[in-house]
Amino acid sequence: MSHDQNPADGPGRDSRTGSRTGSTPSVAARTGSLRAARLPRWSNLAVAAVSVLVACPVGLAGGLESKVQWGLIAALLFVFGGYALAARVEGRRQAKDRVVTSVVWVAFLAAFIPLASLVWETVKRGVKILDPYFLSHSMVNISSMDEGGGIYHAIIGSVEQVGLATVIAAPIGLLTAVYLVEYGRGKLAKTVTFFVDVMTGIPSIVAGLFILSLMLLLKAEPFGFAGSLALAILMIPVVVRSTEEMLKLVPNELREASLALGVPKWRTILKVVLPTSIGGITTGVMLAIARIAGETAPVLLLVWGSSYINMDPFHGGQSSLPLYIYQQYATSGGYGASYDRAWAAALTLIAFVMILNLAARALARWKAPKTSGR
Repeated sequence: MSHDQNPADGPGRDSRTGSRTGSTPSVAARTGSLRAARLPRWSNLAVAAVSVLVACPVGLAGGLESKVQWGLIAALLFVFGGYALAARVEGRRQAKDRVVTSVVWVAFLAAFIPLASLVWETVKRGVKILDPYFLSHSMVNISSMDEGGGIYHAIIGSVEQVGLATVIAAPIGLLTAVYLVEYGRGKLAKTVTFFVDVMTGIPSIVAGLFILSLMLLLKAEPFGFAGSLALAILMIPVVVRSTEEMLKLVPNELREASLALGVPKWRTILKVVLPTSIGGITTGVMLAIARIAGETAPVLLLVWGSSYINMDPFHGGQSSLPLYIYQQYATSGGYGASYDRAWAAALTLIAFVMILNLAARALARWKAPKTSGR
């Protein structure tokens, strides 16, 4: 019996660690090292490459022609193959950790590949006719199958409609979120929260029908501002929810310190709470803008579209980029000049939303409160 083993500990039990001396040796014991064996860093890439190479003949042998099916086979091989290899070398505990990591990577690729494919397809098809002429001309006297024409009138309509919707929805959503976080108590706050949740799931066509019913009562003709009202209805709950979450992240210590100095609550909100969360609030507003920038149904119901340049959103029909894309694709039959114009307009819309998001991030970074690390 070893001197390090106490008989009171029972047979085969180490007195210092409490582990059984007669149990199965660990990976470190089998390798003769105090450190457990580890797979090299490139092992995940190697397993992924082998999985892809094996998935191709397996898919062909099974009569599978879809690349999606091949990708699913490769993903399963990557997860289970990585687990088997890690369990053999590192032990089951590390193998389980690698399985979770592999599942995360597979989920990331499952989300990234369709997005990258969409962007690539839009860029490849949209750059054919995307030039200064296309961006600076309208569709006046241009039929669906004629060459030429542009999206200037649609850009003007989208900017005005989305801009007016933002002017309406952003203050309402911001003030509603401030009420719910800073003042809201009791049944009224619960009622407001309930209706915000309900509005979040409202289809865009329902918002368009609501504004259309008001237009019918007022006997109004289609005009751009009507589309802005419907877009504002869709935008308000997104702004409320995002702003509410950002305000909740502000530490209560900042509010208490301000109030302890005798600062009124409204001024504390204005000078402390809002500046602290301005970055997240701005990002939430821009996400809401991106949410409504691609809506077609309300614009189709309330604005009707136009091939002319209409700078006045309060009189006459207007076009917008989503409506322009829909109309051009619907009349194209899958080929021809209208088909190319639809793809070019889609690329312009993606660029428009991307520029807005980059501007929002730059503004949020500029307005964010300075810290000692900056």
